Amino acid sequence: MKYMNVGIIGGSDGLGKTLVYYFRDEFTVYISARDHKKGRAVAEELNINYIESNAGLANISDILIISVPIQHTSDVIREVAPFMKDGSVMIDVTSIKEEPSNTMKEVLPETVEYIPTHPVFGPRTTELDNQVIVLTADKKGKWYERVYNYLANQNMRIIETTPEKHDFMMSIVQVLTHFSFISTAYAFEKLKVDINETEDYESPIYNLMIDVIARIVAQNPYLTYNIQSMNSNGPNIRNTFADAVLELRDVINNADEDEFVKIAIKATKNMGDIKNALGRSDKAISALSHEYGLLHKSVGKEVGLKHIYSGKIHVGVLESVDGKTAVLKSGNKTKNLRIANIDVLSDAELQEWKIHNLKHEKQSISCVFSKNVNVNVIEDTVLNMDNIIDIRLIDAYNGPQIDENSISLTFEVEALSKSDIENVIKLFTGFGGTIR
Repeated sequence: MKYMNVGIIGGSDGLGKTLVYYFRDEFTVYISARDHKKGRAVAEELNINYIESNAGLANISDILIISVPIQHTSDVIREVAPFMKDGSVMIDVTSIKEEPSNTMKEVLPETVEYIPTHPVFGPRTTELDNQVIVLTADKKGKWYERVYNYLANQNMRIIETTPEKHDFMMSIVQVLTHFSFISTAYAFEKLKVDINETEDYESPIYNLMIDVIARIVAQNPYLTYNIQSMNSNGPNIRNTFADAVLELRDVINNADEDEFVKIAIKATKNMGDIKNALGRSDKAISALSHEYGLLHKSVGKEVGLKHIYSGKIHVGVLESVDGKTAVLKSGNKTKNLRIANIDVLSDAELQEWKIHNLKHEKQSISCVFSKNVNVNVIEDTVLNMDNIIDIRLIDAYNGPQIDENSISLTFEVEALSKSDIENVIKLFTGFGGTIR
């Protein structure tokens, strides 16, 4: 599949733009966009190609990906279908599959394959590894195996199903959950709740719940609305949810404890593997607690903090940590970083960053040791010191100026600073050596 043209209609935003990052190193990538100025800017930023015409893009693409808002997907498919290359493949990435699948089947010629897909992750996802992708092809041509193998090589979790089954499952995974989360957030707003103030009283589970709700409601509201309105299962799902809420409300308002317990038990039994769910949530809570604990223990020390989205690494002395922010000082500059958006580098990762990003110091050190000194022990000990990059023996001398029971060894030491090299000199004298 290498050396092929991949065209992405809608490649300047959202998932379409994210796909560029995954494909640009392996394929020749072209994008188009409604906003040509923005599209050209994104293409220049990502070092890919821009084409103004969707039809022109379809005409040169071996793989054409439709990544536009759900409500426009079928229109775009109809627009570009006549211009697709013989032997090419069309892929859409919308979260509704019945309508685009039917449209592709209707308008594409026999010489063009189509694979309706749904990557079940958002544009903020930085790795394909272990992410879910659903394929709903009604027939499998030569492209299907190629695409399947490519996704499998990315270690993705591939689900093969029908468009109808996909849309029903998405009515649970997306329609029901989004509807309930947005309803909860809307209730917060109607109650005029200060979420920041509630965090003073929060439990770890509440913290996780708020983060999940915030993640959903922060999505593009037009996309969220179309997920709700364009899934044919939506009305039944929302009505069932509303019925459940009203029934539970009435049971509690009527002080019917027995009925409440029955409902809670029935709901719990239907939740599947509760032990697994508890284990996963315990892991999430533990990870959050560990990160906060690690940061608090590191106050006053040098740390490396990696931004989980940009990948940029900030190194400096951690001045303070509160519930949401880590304050990092580097030289005369102070940086406030949101804790939710950073990972703490391990000591080994921080050392690796320093080696590749900071200026190095080199110095030759000559030292007289006892003749039976073990050079390997000296080198291994030095390499285990902080901020030492390399050490190598460059000379060994046992001439007239050196006692017959001694030997002069010269090492070239590479370190991150002069003070680190001074520490090596102190180590040599600690081994009983005499600096020449």
